[in-house]
Amino acid sequence: MQKSVRYNEGHALYLAFLARKEGTKRGFLSKKAAEASRWHEKWFALYQNVLFYFEGEQSGRPAGMYLLEGCSCERTPAPPRTSAGPAGARDALDKQYYFTVLFGHEGQKPLELRCEEEQAGKEWMEAIHQASYADILIEREVLMQKYIHLVQIVETEKIAANQLRHQLEDQDTEIERLKSEIVALNKTKERMRPYQSHQEDEDPDIKKIKKVQSFMRGWLCRRKWKTIVQDYICSPHAESMRKRNQIVFTMVEAETEYVHQLYILVNGFLRPLRMAASSKKPPISHDDVSSIFLNSETIMFLHEIFHQGLKARLANWPTLVLADLFDILLPMLNIYQEFVRNHQYSLQVLANCKQNRDFDKLLKQYEANPACEGRMLETFLTYPMFQIPRYIITLHELLAHTPHEHVERKSLEFAKSKLEELSRVMHDEVSDTENIRKNLAIERMIVEGCDILLDTSQTFIRQGSLIQVPSVERGKLSKVRLGSLSLKKEGERQCFLFTKHFLICTRSSGGKLHLLKTGGVLSLIECTLIEEPDASDDDSKGSGHMFGHLDFKIVVEPPDAAPFTVVLLAPSRQEKAAWMSDISQCVDNIRCNGLMTIVFEENSKVTVPHMIKSDARLHKDDTDICFSKTLNSCKVPQIRYASVERLLERLTDLRFLSIDFLNTFLHTYRIFTTAAVVLAKLSDIYKRPFTSIPVRSLELFFAASPNNRGEHMVDGKSPRLCRKFSSPPPLAVSRTSSPVRARKLSLTSSLNSRIGALDLTTSSSSSSPTSHSPTASPPPHTAAVLESAPADRAGDSTELSPCRSPSTPRHLRYRQPGGQAADSPHCSVSPASAFAIATAAAGHGSPPGFNNTERTCDKEFIIRRTATNRVLNVLRHWVSKHAQDFELNNELKMNVLNLLEEVLRDPDLLPQERKATANILRALSQDDQDDIHLKLEDIIQMTDCPKAECFETLSAMELAEQITLLDHVVFRSIPYEEFLGQGWMKLDKNERTPYIMKTSQHFNEMSNLVASQIMNYADISSRANAIEKWVAVADICRCLHNYNGVLEITAALNRSAIYRLKKTWAKVSKQTKALMEKLQKTVSSEGRFKNLRETLKKNKNHSSWPCSCNPPAVPYLGMYLTDLAFIEEGTPNFTEEGLVNFSKMRMISHIIREIRQFQQTAYRIDQQPKVIQYLLDKALIIDEDTLYELSLKIEPRLPA
Repeated sequence: MQKSVRYNEGHALYLAFLARKEGTKRGFLSKKAAEASRWHEKWFALYQNVLFYFEGEQSGRPAGMYLLEGCSCERTPAPPRTSAGPAGARDALDKQYYFTVLFGHEGQKPLELRCEEEQAGKEWMEAIHQASYADILIEREVLMQKYIHLVQIVETEKIAANQLRHQLEDQDTEIERLKSEIVALNKTKERMRPYQSHQEDEDPDIKKIKKVQSFMRGWLCRRKWKTIVQDYICSPHAESMRKRNQIVFTMVEAETEYVHQLYILVNGFLRPLRMAASSKKPPISHDDVSSIFLNSETIMFLHEIFHQGLKARLANWPTLVLADLFDILLPMLNIYQEFVRNHQYSLQVLANCKQNRDFDKLLKQYEANPACEGRMLETFLTYPMFQIPRYIITLHELLAHTPHEHVERKSLEFAKSKLEELSRVMHDEVSDTENIRKNLAIERMIVEGCDILLDTSQTFIRQGSLIQVPSVERGKLSKVRLGSLSLKKEGERQCFLFTKHFLICTRSSGGKLHLLKTGGVLSLIECTLIEEPDASDDDSKGSGHMFGHLDFKIVVEPPDAAPFTVVLLAPSRQEKAAWMSDISQCVDNIRCNGLMTIVFEENSKVTVPHMIKSDARLHKDDTDICFSKTLNSCKVPQIRYASVERLLERLTDLRFLSIDFLNTFLHTYRIFTTAAVVLAKLSDIYKRPFTSIPVRSLELFFAASPNNRGEHMVDGKSPRLCRKFSSPPPLAVSRTSSPVRARKLSLTSSLNSRIGALDLTTSSSSSSPTSHSPTASPPPHTAAVLESAPADRAGDSTELSPCRSPSTPRHLRYRQPGGQAADSPHCSVSPASAFAIATAAAGHGSPPGFNNTERTCDKEFIIRRTATNRVLNVLRHWVSKHAQDFELNNELKMNVLNLLEEVLRDPDLLPQERKATANILRALSQDDQDDIHLKLEDIIQMTDCPKAECFETLSAMELAEQITLLDHVVFRSIPYEEFLGQGWMKLDKNERTPYIMKTSQHFNEMSNLVASQIMNYADISSRANAIEKWVAVADICRCLHNYNGVLEITAALNRSAIYRLKKTWAKVSKQTKALMEKLQKTVSSEGRFKNLRETLKKNKNHSSWPCSCNPPAVPYLGMYLTDLAFIEEGTPNFTEEGLVNFSKMRMISHIIREIRQFQQTAYRIDQQPKVIQYLLDKALIIDEDTLYELSLKIEPRLPA
């Protein structure tokens, strides 16, 4: 039990007495009762830190007391009053002054007081505050802190004194040691004193001489050292070090700028957009933010660390060691792979998000930040794409100024090699990713989906519109139906060509694609392309005349269904030639690769990739060639740099023919060689294949196989397999072959014999590609049968010499291992030889005078047929897709004609090769004028019409259609060789690029016509109506994909003579102005025509079109010329070693292919001579100066 507290009551009464007489503050106050909300008036007296209160002023004994030390006093508001009582009393209570004393003790209730006057209340509060000793307590706390600080200082001084004491002891020890050394030295000096006394007796002159000599020696040493320093400063090594240091300083500045750019990207865009995505009405989702910015924040953190390391190294200047920083940085640079791989996708996501007005408005606010310096978000997202190449260039410059014996040389070379390897890997991933995205974009457009596009090895080749002609029973065309098809477009199909498949789709009204239920997906391995109908086919003759020879057939022979034929109609001969060339190349590559795989897997267990990898010259760098890691359509690394000889060698390599390499070569060969050299190489390949083709290409065909030493099977039951093909030869299965062995090439051998034999014979096919019955009549095509002959046939032909031929030189004739000529009709050949025979010489019958078995075993025959097939493939591609080369070069055309005629005279030519040669010869020698020149001549003649329409009588639709027709005719007339070498920027541009200059002239004339037509009207309303009509024409041109026409009209409306007409523009409607602004934004040159490029990649609802806007279309030519100029100026044609920069050729070819894609597809617009005469009437055009004078006359300048 706690005891009660005792206190001295007498002492308390004495203090109360002193408080009544000498108190600091005395007077009446109202005190609030503790048990109820009542106030009792008491008389209070304050003495030092004790507050007494009495019942009255005359009371001698206090009613209570409070200890005020440590308390606080504050004013409180008046408590709320009830409505009871008179109003005057309530007002008096509200005017009273309330304050409360709060005690620092736990459990003690506050003391609530009030007084009548505010001044008295403030005096009481001040007195209570002084009595609480608050200031003294604060001062005490401050003094206590100072005391503690002084105590710490004393302790520190004690420790320091102790350390000094130890140091003094150590000094004493050192002094004692030095004293002992001095004693020892003095003893030595005493021993040497006689010698010193002798020197002191030396002659003073000698001393002076020695002093002068010492001075001269010092002067000579200083002079020599100064010379050494000056020589080093002027030496190449010092100059190299200065350049090296300058490169380092530049790298640090660039790194500083790059980190700043990343900081703006993250803090100015990424983090604010993350916050916006978390708002109640987010303008963008978190997924889109992540897709746009990727791992840019991680990249910023990495480079901040690297930048800090660089600045720390600069602090140790002039000793600059950087290799270890790159050693730390290299393993972490792999984070760039994700950014670079998805960069294009992030820009697409950003473009889609900009369609949201709220997001676009918010993004413009962020871009208006002064730190952005007017740059857009796309600019900041592009900066990381160039950082790895920038490091490679910097290291290359550093190594150029780093001596070979430098301590950092090896480390910098290692860092440079790793960065180059990382750059190649990133480039490959970007290429693969872009190809996958193209395929997925097409797959998403197809409503039913298409599983074959999910194959990563499927590469997009081309797309376009073709008309499918319906077929009825027996493959005969329905001629009655064809006219309506061409008019109503009922048979129009959207076709896509890939390396392995051909897709045929229909387009719905909403823009979606639907695969055909039958024949929608064609596997190219099952297809036979028929370029020209046979002369004996009456129906084909009729269809050829009916379609103008624009049709071609694809015969499909699926293994599990009946064969059928797809007849397609191209818009023009150029389109037909382009489609057939690409389809032929795809079929050729896929079948050659398939046959090689079959042959090597069944005999030598060597797959095609292994076979290609076995030739190191196809993927390893050499003095005359350099490869990238990107694979072409043949799965062979693409060429970066190469000599002209190696490029021609790759063009004629018998193992493969890459479509992208062939297109690039034929588009750009004028830059590094001539057409005569290319044709001479092809001629040499045909005439002298053994001497013209490199040995490494021939070794593949005759390499010994580990399984080709067995004899034939005695039972003679090897399966018979047929191959029936057009050009290139397709693969088909004989009706007598086993279904399990379908599309397999059988090369069998016995396990218990030593010498192998292979018999290749020919026979006619017994199946028809269009017949449903195996017993139907055979088609006009022939087929080859590759079989193992029975052993009993060996004795029937012993008199034949299978390894001799009239055209085989004696030193090339085949011999048996024993050195004697073969007596058997079966000779041993490698699987690759069988492949060459099967792909180039199988199944075409035997020309007179040349035995089948002799052909089979003659190595020269095999190579000649393969070489001929390759030469014909290149010539077919050259003539069909690059016909302008022969139109502009008559000498080249005659040389090609002579070569083809020589090929036709070859007695050993196979029927299919003869047919292919005849087709090329017919295409090259035809006298029909090109459609482009015919249209141009017709348009020029249209200006002679007697009467032309006026602007008021022409509708906006008529004007837009004829402008589009004119623009496309002028655009498609440009030959692609004018895009090479920046001829349009030379002094002799009119001679070098006449068609490009003609296009530019046509653009200016159409723009002048628009401006002149507007200025011809004197009244404001007519001018405003003319502006609205031309804006409507521009919008229709946009709907027709004529963006060149849009720019012609908008450029005219933005001329100073038109733009300054404020009164006229005030009459133009708001809708027209808004439409005008939209059109200007579409064709704006901002960001290298960024909006126009995005528009060309879209087509109505197809926001992810794989290559470009669906032709026909007329893009703005200046956009492509800008790209070509950028490529030409930024990249040399040849390296320092004299190699061709084939990567640059590939970029140029890509742009030319895109231009030609728009050139080849024509508009289906009827010509209206009167409208065209109006558009081409130069009498309506007013020159620029006259236009401006007329503008000033119509609306004079306002006085200043």
